[in-house]
Order: sequence, then structure tokens, then C-alpha cells
Amino acid sequence: MRISAGVITLFLLSVAFVASAATAADCVALQSLTLPGMILEITSAKTVPEGIPPAAPFAPPILQPLPAHCLVEGMLDKRTGVGGASYAIGFAIAMPDDWNGRFLFQGGGGLNGNVARPLGQVASGDSPALSRGFAVVTTDSGHQSQTVFDAAFFADQEAALNFFYQAVGKVTVAAKEIVATYYGNKPVRSYFMGCSTGGREAMIMSQRYPGYFDGIVAGAPAMRTDYSNLGMRHLVTAFNRVAPQDDQGQPIVSQAFSDADKQLILDSLRKSCDARDGMRDGLIADTLGCDFDPASLVCKAEKNASCLSAAQVEALHDAFGGPKDSRGFEVYPGYLYDIGIGDSGRGAPGLLHAGQSPVGPPVMAMEQDVDREAAVAAGSLNGLGDSHLWTNLSSFAGRGGKLIFYHGVSDPWFSALDTVDYYLRLARDNGGEEQTAQWSHLFLVPGMGHCGGGSATLDRFDLLTAIIRWVEDGAPPDRVTATGTAFPGRSRPLCPFPAHAHYRGAGDSEREENFVCRR
Repeated sequence: MRISAGVITLFLLSVAFVASAATAADCVALQSLTLPGMILEITSAKTVPEGIPPAAPFAPPILQPLPAHCLVEGMLDKRTGVGGASYAIGFAIAMPDDWNGRFLFQGGGGLNGNVARPLGQVASGDSPALSRGFAVVTTDSGHQSQTVFDAAFFADQEAALNFFYQAVGKVTVAAKEIVATYYGNKPVRSYFMGCSTGGREAMIMSQRYPGYFDGIVAGAPAMRTDYSNLGMRHLVTAFNRVAPQDDQGQPIVSQAFSDADKQLILDSLRKSCDARDGMRDGLIADTLGCDFDPASLVCKAEKNASCLSAAQVEALHDAFGGPKDSRGFEVYPGYLYDIGIGDSGRGAPGLLHAGQSPVGPPVMAMEQDVDREAAVAAGSLNGLGDSHLWTNLSSFAGRGGKLIFYHGVSDPWFSALDTVDYYLRLARDNGGEEQTAQWSHLFLVPGMGHCGGGSATLDRFDLLTAIIRWVEDGAPPDRVTATGTAFPGRSRPLCPFPAHAHYRGAGDSEREENFVCRR
């Protein structure tokens, strides 16, 4: 009789269930835990009753009660660093009473510096990992900050190395040991999910720690931040050239395009590309195939509300084309034309609003020396911990690891095209597209901004279930259902790159089952 891998996994997980009858006393006892070879300090170990937690900054609200769990907070490698500053790798682990045998590492955000609540909400749909029975861990990546973009820790070598890659590796090892101590059994399956900085960390785990996780989900990875910031400066500089100036001669970039101009661009974009997916529905599913050209809007005579000036059209071409050096070499990818470029609400402002980088001073320049800025970016220490260049994942894939990427097409901070470029290079260096698709998929999310949000997007989807089924049942995610508050009652499939959702031509167009994934 042949026993499937899925049956074996269910058997192993059932063993974990039997071993998971930990008590409140077992939780409190973890406060005195020591681990061989580690400088570990447990600062708190307490039981948390079932309930809905208070809202947290930058996180969607929890709408269902979280299960009762043991919450452990602690530090690794506490020390005094440069300038007498105190450093440690802070972490928190939530271990539910009903453990399903699985472990999940929740990636960070920004420059980290704080320990987020270990819930596992990233791309998990309506049900965080903790609610499903996962043991979940988070970390501050080795430094403590009051703000999310405090870069002072880079003065300390060890703190910089921890942020780049060491902390996630160290915390993974320690957290798995703590989980095993509490439940009396090691995790059967391990997963990592993160977006932005957490997406970069997810990639780091596949690249530098290929044996640590069975399944990894990397969202909008913060790759090449020096270059992505260069790309944002390039866009703002292009818009500054057509913006009116204040009394001091400084450009008012928010007025480079009037509200009427922005609406004209969006209306024309919809007219050009909305129906490419089989119907006009306010979503551009085939963003890669969109052939919108702002030159079609240039005024034939005087500037008015129904056209753009030649200078404005040139600024759009320059901004969305991305920065190029003096030889015409692409320094950072440009941006895709998508409905989300006009967004001004929650989250990062859309590209037409020329939002500034979250780090650094406002960009007031009218010109940009791309060669010089590219040279500075190439020499930045950020490259030491970046995930952009390393594509050899033979060990990760060889042991059965599965890797999912996702990226909002309207992300203004990190171009979705940079993630596309990485995925194409990943496929090139790992046996080609067909071979790589056996263990890695990329999903582009129309209309979505940075890690979520958007006025015309379906940004609620469950990649946690997708990665579990792929790892444990061998079922690749050929499509993932997406919903969102922007279109109540609507669902669409997210399709693996390079496919996109296309209406069949029959059936309720608000239901995802009436769409196919088409290249």
C-alpha cells in the first residue's frame, strides 16, 4: 500500500497534538529557561486568555478572538555596544494551548527596532496564524528604537549584522528550542512570512538559512533600498520640473498635476487597459500588458482640463521609466501604470501624488545626477545584507522548500518590477521557468500599494493556506482568491506570474470562479 506525503504529515502533526498539553505552570516555568550555547534571558512568560486584542499601529484589526496562549518575551546576546549603547535581540513567542505542530516566523518592518505582536497576520486572509494553532515568533532584529526608521544602530557592527541577517537566524534556532521545551516536541513544519523588510528577511531565510523553513512567503521585499530610494527621488525630481514654485522658488510637487490632470490620467488609463482582462470593472488585471501612453493626452493647443502639457507628458515618461545613467543603463526599474497610482488615502500615497521616501529629507531638486547617486548606492553597506543578487536556492529547493512572492502593482516605495526582475533571474539560475515554478511562484496584486491598501484593489488573500498546502500536500497554488473592502462582494483570482485573471465571458463577473488565469 502506498502512503502519501499528506497522510504522513497528518500523522506527524497528530503526534504534536498529543504532545501539546502544556499548562500555565509550564508557561511560567519558561522564565528560568537557559539554552546551551546561547546568552538567553526570558524577561516574561505568562498565559494570555482567549480574547480580541487592542488595535496595534500599522496592523489590520483582529476581528475574531485569539486563542489562549503562552506569551514568552526575551532577549538574546544582551551587550553594551558602540558609544555605551545597550543592545540585545528582542523577541516574543506566542504558543497556543491547541498547538497544531507548526511554527511561523513573522517578519518585521521598516528598520525594525521593536518587537511586534506575534500573531502571524501577514497575507493570512481572515485568520492569523496564531488563531489556527501556530506557534508564532517575532523579533526586533537586534536593536531597540522609538521610531520605525531610526538608523542610529548602524554605528554598531554587530547590530548592523543582526539587522541584515543574523538576528532572524539566531531567533529561529532559539524559538524552536523554546517551543520544543514548552510542548515537549519540536515543530513538525516551519514557515516564514513577511512583507517589506519582512519580505527581505523572508528572502534571506531562503538564501542564507536554506534548511530552517519548509515554506516561505515574501511580500514586497525591501530589496536594494538605496536604489529604490534613488528611484523615488528620480520620480519626484521629474515632477518638480513641472510643478509651480513657492515664494522661495521651491517646487510644490503636490501641484505638478492638478486634480483634473490626475483624473484625466486615470480615466484614460482605464479606457486603455481596464478591458484587457475581458471586462471593464475598475481593475487592471493585465498590468504587464497595459499599453497606456500619456503622449495620447498631450494638448494640441493651449493647456486645459482635457489634456496635459508636453512638459507634463515628458515628466510622466521620465518618472515611470525609472532612473538611467549617462549611458542609458537602467539603475532601478520604472513603475507600472495602474489605478493605484492615483491613490491618496491610507498607506503610502500613489505615484501621481509624488510621495516622498519615508527616510531622508524632502526632494526639492529639479535635476538629478544619477551616475553619482548610483555610485553612492553601489558603495552602501546595505548591500552586505541585501537579498537582490543571490539567486542560487538549490539547497532550499532541493530539500523540498517552497517560496511564494507577492507584490502590489501600485507599490510606490518598491517597484513591483524589481521583484519581477528577481523572479526572472531566479528562474534563469535554477533550471528555467518551468523547473522553478515547481517550488516558487510570484503573485502580482493589481491596484495594491505597499503591502496592502488601495482604492481599486483586492488586497485580502490567504497565502498562508496556499503555502501550507504546497508544502504538506504537494498542491501548488495555481490561483489564490482575493477579496477586499474596495469592492464589497467581489472576488478575483490572483494568478502566478506571468499569468493574469481573465473573465471567461459568462457567469457572474463578481465571482472568481468565472475567471481563468491567462498569459
